[in-house]
Amino acid sequence: MRHVTDVMDWEQLADKALRGERLTLEEGLAVLGRDDKQLLPIMQAAYMVRSYYYGNKVKLNMIMNAKSGLCPEDCGYCSQSIVSSAAVPKYTLLDKESLLAGAREAMARQAGTYCIVASGRGPTPRELDQVIDAVTEIRSTMPLKICACLGLLRNDQAERLAAAGVHRYNHNLNTSQTNYASITTTHSYEQRVETVENVKASGMSPCSGVIIGMGESDTDIVEMAYALRELDADSIPVNFLIPIPGTPLESSTRITPMHALKVLALFRFICPTKEIRVSGGRESSLRHLQPLSLYAANSWFVGDYLTTGGQEVNADHQMIEDLGFEIEKYAI
Repeated sequence: MRHVTDVMDWEQLADKALRGERLTLEEGLAVLGRDDKQLLPIMQAAYMVRSYYYGNKVKLNMIMNAKSGLCPEDCGYCSQSIVSSAAVPKYTLLDKESLLAGAREAMARQAGTYCIVASGRGPTPRELDQVIDAVTEIRSTMPLKICACLGLLRNDQAERLAAAGVHRYNHNLNTSQTNYASITTTHSYEQRVETVENVKASGMSPCSGVIIGMGESDTDIVEMAYALRELDADSIPVNFLIPIPGTPLESSTRITPMHALKVLALFRFICPTKEIRVSGGRESSLRHLQPLSLYAANSWFVGDYLTTGGQEVNADHQMIEDLGFEIEKYAI
């Protein structure tokens, strides 16, 4: 019997994913741990799964940093955290017109989903009202999906956002349960899971993902994928750590482009039906191999992130076109 690490066996993992069967830990570790010479067969197998569910369509998303800095949490990766000395903009929640202008920009970039992101532990009553007011007008005037990311969320808050027309709510697990305490201490892994469950109960689509490169082991990465499969997150943003000067993780070593691609393939195998989005750190971690990420993932952010810059939007559009892929449009 051939071992799973043989080149010819990657398609067997794709077949297993297409049957809805979960990869074993050994199989997941094999995806991450194989020699880089096997990268292309791994990506081809991931593409078998990606193309079955999504064809060659690419979903584009745009982030609006609606409230920057001023966060009391101690997340070690974040430039907006209270423990960060990074020089980032600090401002309270943007006004309605600014949020509407962001939505119009999302449409100009061909993004089907507009992500309103605010720093902080969770939304205040006033912030929730402001977001709902803006979302109500966006929904009535523009064919966009709206994703909100406002921190920890109670059931009643989730229900209000859902009623206002927010399609999706993002709250990342970020890392494995085992690794969590080394990254954040001011809130728990369980609180993040609870927020995702509250989102699901409200009827909004749950979005939850990870940050790769924060000292986690390969086993941790497989466990992250398992956790998101169990949570049934519809959209999974895979971020690659940008070691920002002034943050506790500023000395972290960037992961290699080859490893980043294997991570994306792993998430496609373990969460085959889900939107896998290449997110923060795409440009700096994948570099010239960015186009290959779309053989496993089916979604990108376009433009800048929260406090770090992204690639020029036209360059993203050109990469997608050069691959023979197609930007997916969303119409309400």
